[in-house]
Amino acid sequence: MIASLRGTLVEKGPGSCVIEAAGVGYLVSVSSHTAEELPRAGEPVFLRTRQVVREDAVTLFGFADPEELRLFDLLIAVSGVGPKLALALLSGLKPHALARAIRGEEIGALVAVPGIGRKTAERLVVDLRDKLEAPFPGAREQGVLPRSERFEDAVAALTGLGYTATQAKDAVRRAAEDAEDLPLEELVRRALALLGKSATHLAGRAR
Repeated sequence: MIASLRGTLVEKGPGSCVIEAAGVGYLVSVSSHTAEELPRAGEPVFLRTRQVVREDAVTLFGFADPEELRLFDLLIAVSGVGPKLALALLSGLKPHALARAIRGEEIGALVAVPGIGRKTAERLVVDLRDKLEAPFPGAREQGVLPRSERFEDAVAALTGLGYTATQAKDAVRRAAEDAEDLPLEELVRRALALLGKSATHLAGRAR
C-alpha cells in the first residue's frame, strides 16, 4: 500500500498529475481542489495517497489535504460509491462543505455534483451523518458558511455541472443579491434556476 508520495511534479491536468519519485513516474488521480494546490511542473510535491486495486487496474488517488483524505475513506465505504464517484464529490464540494452538507442532510447540494443521484445522496446522509457528527476540521457548527466560502462552493458545484467559471460566478452573485445568508443548497438551486432562464432567453433570441 502506497500511503504517500514525495517527489517532483512532472505534469498536471484535469483530474490527474504525474509525480516522479526515485526515477519512477506515478500517475495520480486528484480532485479539482488538490489540483489547485499543486505546484508548477519541476517543483517538489507531497501528496497523501490511497492505492485502490481492482481486477483490471491499480489506481493511486492523491490528496493535498488530510481532511479530504479522511472524507475519501468514508465515502468509498458507502455502498455504491466507488473511488471515482468519491473524487467527483470532493471536486464538487470542498471537504468542510461536503461534510456539512451530509450532516445537514442538504440533498440538493449533493445531487448538484455530477454523477450523484437522489438515492446515492440519501444513502450518503444515512450512512455518514453520524460519523461526521463531531465537528469536522474547518467546518462551522453555527449558522451558514461564511459568504466567501459558500460562494466558492456554489461556483465549484456549478462548474462541475459544465458551466464556465464566469457563468457560475455571475449566477451565484445574482442568486445572492436579495439574501446573502442563503444556505449552500438554496444558493446552488437559485443559481441553477437563473442559468436555466438565461439559456431559455438565448435560445428564444436565436430563433
